[in-house]
Amino acid sequence: MPKPIIAIPADIREFDGTTWHAAQNQYVRAALKVADVMSFIIPAFEAGNDTDAILDRVDGLLVSGSATNVHPSLYGQEARDSDGPFDPARDATTMPLIKRALDRGIPLLAICRGIQELNVALGGTLASEIQEQPGVWDHRKPADVDRDTAFAVRQNVIVAKGSCIARYLGTGEVMVNSLHRQAISKTAPRLQVEAVAEDGTIEAVSVIDAKGFAIGVQWHPEYWAETDAPSRALFEAFGNAVRAYAGDRS
Repeated sequence: MPKPIIAIPADIREFDGTTWHAAQNQYVRAALKVADVMSFIIPAFEAGNDTDAILDRVDGLLVSGSATNVHPSLYGQEARDSDGPFDPARDATTMPLIKRALDRGIPLLAICRGIQELNVALGGTLASEIQEQPGVWDHRKPADVDRDTAFAVRQNVIVAKGSCIARYLGTGEVMVNSLHRQAISKTAPRLQVEAVAEDGTIEAVSVIDAKGFAIGVQWHPEYWAETDAPSRALFEAFGNAVRAYAGDRS
């Protein structure tokens, strides 16, 4: 049986005066090397994508992290300059893909920006600049360090007993690499909180009524998926779910 294929929605990036539809190597590599699946990078358009046509051709959906943030208008708030940068084409691409993937029971793994998109797509809200809130840690990426140092595994999250991800990570404290300045504020009604940071920040969710694998994490398992056991476990679980979906569909 050929390797199953997942969709990874692209970010819009500007290089050399032209527009690119781009996906970070860490996500594509983790999908290939650890989940053992192939990837289609889905162009990001504000209009014109045929969501079901895309999902007809894939067996899973990976919604990646990004340097941009979900636009506040999508969860009923006014946008401030400090809330950016934004990527409206990505928003317009990922929101329908998330909703229809869940409708169709297509396995979904949402990471960093992806967990925020998942929450917003299902009716939740986000908090910006969470490090300014009383009692909340500074979860932002450290400045002036190399990427390996910035993405080092150094923060505890507490995995809830009986949660979906406890099947893969175990219950209790797990060390992760969580880098963000936005986070879930109001949790969407269809989401269950799976893990939190010690300061209460929501770090993982699952979709309560999902037909299959549907998990979002605020941290970055893609970065060390080949060497870090919890990161590998999440991508292997996603890959297994994708293969099971592909087998059922065939």
